[in-house]
Amino acid sequence: MMFSTTKSTSALLSKRVLRLYSSVSNSLFKDVTLPTGRVYKQPTGLFINGQFVPSQTGKTFEVIDPSTEKKIVDVSKAGVEDVDTAVKHAKAAFEKWSQEDPETRARALFKLADLVEENAELLSEIETMDNGKSLMCARGDVALVSKYLRSCGGWADKLFGKVIDTGKDHFAYSRREPLGVCGQIIPWNFPLLMWSWKIGPALATGNAVVLKPAETTPLSALFASSLCAKAGIPAGVVNIVPGSGRVIGERLCTHPDIKKIAFTGSTATGRTIMKNAADTIKKVTLELGGKSPNIVFADANIDKAVKDIAYGIFYNSGEVCCAGSRVYVQDSVYEEVLAKFKEYTETLKVGDPFDQNNFQGAQTSKAQLDKILKFVDIGTKEGGRVVTGGTRVGDKGYFIRPTIFADVKEDMSIVKDEIFGPVVTVSKFSTVDEVIKLANNSQYGLAAGIHTKDISKAIEVSNRVKSGTIWINTYNAFHQSVPFGGFGQSGIGREMGEAALDNYTQVKSVRMAIDRSNL
Repeated sequence: MMFSTTKSTSALLSKRVLRLYSSVSNSLFKDVTLPTGRVYKQPTGLFINGQFVPSQTGKTFEVIDPSTEKKIVDVSKAGVEDVDTAVKHAKAAFEKWSQEDPETRARALFKLADLVEENAELLSEIETMDNGKSLMCARGDVALVSKYLRSCGGWADKLFGKVIDTGKDHFAYSRREPLGVCGQIIPWNFPLLMWSWKIGPALATGNAVVLKPAETTPLSALFASSLCAKAGIPAGVVNIVPGSGRVIGERLCTHPDIKKIAFTGSTATGRTIMKNAADTIKKVTLELGGKSPNIVFADANIDKAVKDIAYGIFYNSGEVCCAGSRVYVQDSVYEEVLAKFKEYTETLKVGDPFDQNNFQGAQTSKAQLDKILKFVDIGTKEGGRVVTGGTRVGDKGYFIRPTIFADVKEDMSIVKDEIFGPVVTVSKFSTVDEVIKLANNSQYGLAAGIHTKDISKAIEVSNRVKSGTIWINTYNAFHQSVPFGGFGQSGIGREMGEAALDNYTQVKSVRMAIDRSNL
């Protein structure tokens, strides 16, 4: 009788726990109505060990729509304890995931890419609402996300080592192995794209991840991570911990069980990341700031070049680390290019990012809008001439007109400092040697653009400009197979392409003596 009662009580308690868990779980999915009228369920919890869970402190933070300045939803705010829990589960998951056949990892990434494609329009709309970027830009991001995840899947079974000839008495070879649990910190300008650039190569090479999205833009990473289980990625392999950059970032950098840190963001924060990761000697890769030159030679197709330099700086509301924010035009065509650039820029429509006629949406936050307007003010006081733009659009939402400065000098703040908005300076040059000197006069070296019909000149200049990516007669032309990353203070390591796999693997050498006595 006592046994029966205990069993019954235990079953009752289990049901109560299940109901409580179900209640908590359901409360972490909120119905959100997008500006298109679409209603979807947004995960708002931390994603740990394959489940959405509240933070252990119960704290949350608001996510704001930068186009309307209205709250979208509250999201759980991770603390140090949550990071520790996520790392524990990631460490356990790594032991199994790293031993899976490469084909299994490949199939999971292929399926994840398929699921992103199936949900492409929804993900684009979430990204647009959360970040403020135009729907056109968001759709481009999501298309590259699925392509890149699929590309990573293709690399999963191509982590080749080498057989090394060290003489007849030994057999030697090398193999590439995963690192373990990787801490990843992504920015707010390309939330979903950066999510894929981080988790794709990490998972393909057999690692597990604990990823922190930006506080201002966590929604797309949370939603996309909910697709992981459907794709066949085991619980604990991908963990998402939204929260304070200072708190979560520092814990990721100092946690002894995290073997690698991948960070995309400002150069100043990158320095802090390196310092915090030093005590535990983590592998660190950084994709940081830029102040990229965009060079127009007199023999360029001027009309096309004007569109390319506009795309190079105003795409994604100018919130692009590699934006072509310093335009150098050869003196014989300077006035023509400046006039046509002004005319074309003034045709670009700014406003509601869900309006498909608008090229430029909102800046991601009020802090960013204020920073950009402050730079416009500084540039004007320093003697720069505003050719067009430079003012806020409306009084609701964080919109600013595309801004062109002319008559600038190289020592001006607007020429030297990363503004991270739709603000560009235009200067003139005479010779190849002069423009190369100007282009390289920066602490950064992320990207550069060259516009010319002369292939010899294009190759010479691209070889001499110190940047990680050079675009010729185009700009912001990303491809999933082409490595991306910076020189100098623009970072360490590469995203995309085969080079990204180096970020998440380590080389083991094996040398075996051959017993020749019985031969």
